[in-house]
Amino acid sequence: MSPISTRHRFRDPRSTKYDFLESVLVRCPGCDKVAHIGTAPDPAGVRDQGLFVPRRLVCRNCGTAKESRRGGLALHRDPYGSARDPYFGVRLWLQTETRHGWVWAYNLEHLDLIRRFVQAPLREGIPWHDHGRKMTVVARLPAWMQQARNRDEVLRAIARIHASLLRT
Repeated sequence: MSPISTRHRFRDPRSTKYDFLESVLVRCPGCDKVAHIGTAPDPAGVRDQGLFVPRRLVCRNCGTAKESRRGGLALHRDPYGSARDPYFGVRLWLQTETRHGWVWAYNLEHLDLIRRFVQAPLREGIPWHDHGRKMTVVARLPAWMQQARNRDEVLRAIARIHASLLRT
């Protein structure tokens, strides 16, 4: 019997949702195409990457540009509705609905983390005795996403999300 290879094993990298907020893909409020939210340029030339720095929404298709100067974010989400970005409240681009609920991600890195977790037959979480972050992105995934019987459905949803980016 051979040991399980690393491609079949997932180890929680201890990422939280805050780790994926630097770059967010959303639906443009002007043309409904892909738009990008990133940090707004600082007039003083300081490049801060914190959560509360001003953000800018930019659409390359229609030229829409908005800046968020409020310095806050709202991470509340309706579990029965589509996901929205925490800065402007605009619908996320990387999302699709399944019969169990919504599969969504802020960016491709976030989506890839979810995909690697779902497809792995062996998932190693954080030991209970270990100090540090416990409520990571994968630890907070809904129970239906974590169940092996829904693996194929979730992976098909992730494939649909990837395909939506290729169509744009």
